[in-house]
Amino acid sequence: MATSDSVKKTSVDGDENSNHVGTSQIKPMTNSSLNKNDEKIINNNDDMDFDELLPYVGEFGFYQRMLFLFMIPFSFFVAFVYFGQIFITFVPVNHWCRVPELENFTVEQRIALAIPPAGKNDDAIISGYSRCSMYKVNFTEILQDSTILIADPSWPIQKCQFGWEYNFTDIPYETIATQNDWVCDNAALPTIAQSIFFIGAIFGGFIIGWIADHYGRIPAIVIANLVACIAGIGTAYTNNFWQFTLSRFLVGFAFDNCFSMMYILLLEYVGLKWRTFVANMSIAIFFTLAACLLPWIAYFLANWRHIALAISIPLALAIFTPWLVPESARWLVSQGQVEKAIDIMKKIGKINGNEVPENIYIRFKNSCERLNKHEVEGKIYSPIDLFRSPRLRKITILLIIIWMIISLVFDGHVRNVDNLGLDVFITFTIAAATELPADTLLTLVLDRWGRRWLACGSMIISGFFSLWACAVSSNIYSASLAMMGRFCVNISYNIGLQYAAELLPTVIRAQGVAFIHIMGCVANIIAPFIVYLVVISPVLPLLLLGLLGIIGGCLALLLPETLDRELPQTLQDGEDFGRDQGFWDMPCFMKKADDEPKPEFIRQYRADSMRKSGRLSSRGEILRSSMIQKSDSKLRPNVTNAPIEVVRL
Repeated sequence: MATSDSVKKTSVDGDENSNHVGTSQIKPMTNSSLNKNDEKIINNNDDMDFDELLPYVGEFGFYQRMLFLFMIPFSFFVAFVYFGQIFITFVPVNHWCRVPELENFTVEQRIALAIPPAGKNDDAIISGYSRCSMYKVNFTEILQDSTILIADPSWPIQKCQFGWEYNFTDIPYETIATQNDWVCDNAALPTIAQSIFFIGAIFGGFIIGWIADHYGRIPAIVIANLVACIAGIGTAYTNNFWQFTLSRFLVGFAFDNCFSMMYILLLEYVGLKWRTFVANMSIAIFFTLAACLLPWIAYFLANWRHIALAISIPLALAIFTPWLVPESARWLVSQGQVEKAIDIMKKIGKINGNEVPENIYIRFKNSCERLNKHEVEGKIYSPIDLFRSPRLRKITILLIIIWMIISLVFDGHVRNVDNLGLDVFITFTIAAATELPADTLLTLVLDRWGRRWLACGSMIISGFFSLWACAVSSNIYSASLAMMGRFCVNISYNIGLQYAAELLPTVIRAQGVAFIHIMGCVANIIAPFIVYLVVISPVLPLLLLGLLGIIGGCLALLLPETLDRELPQTLQDGEDFGRDQGFWDMPCFMKKADDEPKPEFIRQYRADSMRKSGRLSSRGEILRSSMIQKSDSKLRPNVTNAPIEVVRL
């Protein structure tokens, strides 16, 4: 590595002969001041990328805090879109065949006279009586004999002929499933509709993602949320299964994108030291709050059409996004619109109270023009390149399988809440609340314990709790253990989001992560059917979720660790990544790279970085930067010199 003495002293405007121009021209900044070592490292570089410009305008100043608060509505939107169908398709556990001749009798009398005991093949039981069959007799004639108050077990049995009655004690409102009698032979229809929702998410991932890459983040945000709004309102006016399914497909089309585009845009405007905090806590606080609130919106509205409208109409607020949120400056740079990006950065710097010298912007503009010129000439990669070499192919296949398992287990736990035998509204709220401590704990330990063993442990423990829940007979104990499983899989889910992006090479990282995410949506198609297995046995859903969790945890150990490792840049880097690691290597028990002797200016830079960040570590945060730069899909030329390499350790 070249030493600082061998590097030409370069002025901030890129003129190598202007040695008198240096850090003395940088004015003090109120929110994100740079120390001398920061200035030295930055100013000694010929080129300046976005992450080097951001400290000048402010990495997490007043403007970024406002953007963080703008995450609130979009976090609510994605929670409503994701969980909404659960509350409009609930079916009360207690339901039985309707018999018109007995409508004047009490519930107990109707069941005793018309409903046979549950047989071995009955899909569910209500107090020992079948939910899907009734006696095949003439009840008008039987009622003429006032002495017959209890059914004769020898009477013939038939399927329900006149619809069903429902006990709305636990679910205090009619849903579209009860309105259309999606029970017994039709009990799988809500499950099919939910799977079609995720099919819509697959199409939306491709199309909305394409819009975001070609037309910008803001149009993608507006389009995704408006599609969800219109389709959600349409859901409230559906009257049959096919209308409902079409509406859910379109709502699914917007799922994830109605939030993720704003999520990415926020990450693109905060500094490296804050991205892990922002990424995790925006979900932990806002998404969790929305998920905990949703059951009670449903409970108090007590009408499935009103619920659909209440969680859909607010999405129309996204139409005001262009007036409140700027377009991604990083995206503008990647499209060659550097002047627009600089105008945005100037406004952000002004709001943050930072005065940035004009020559900083000139240097940034010149750097962008040079990099864009090289990128146009660079090779275009596709996800197929991940499968061309044996080791990278193995890593990619493992990432796909593990992410599909995590997605399936997470979604399975979410939808299995109705099968836990307790008040579904309270249970759902408590289960959703586990997201907050899970994300908070992950933020504290991820950069100490590493990704590999933490992913393994959280998934295996989740599987263990799920299997344990199958072995207990008490509903309260089973539900408590299932929620512990949900808590652990929350940790696995957030690790998985980061792990894939750290393992895949920079030149294909964005496309690779998107491909893996889409495969997770494919797995989500199966999740509702796993929950539906409760009609065969109440323990089957948790049994399968537990086994899958353990399998996924064991597979995670076959991946290399990424903590304290330079991220792979080229396909060859990805092929060689982790070759020097042992199976039993554990970062928390090994000597850290930070413990090794380093030049004084490096130690000083890291110490200042951690103090300014207010967090335990900033090691994992380079990932977010890599995910959202143009170089994710195209090979950037190696134009950085040694000091910049030091910053990115």
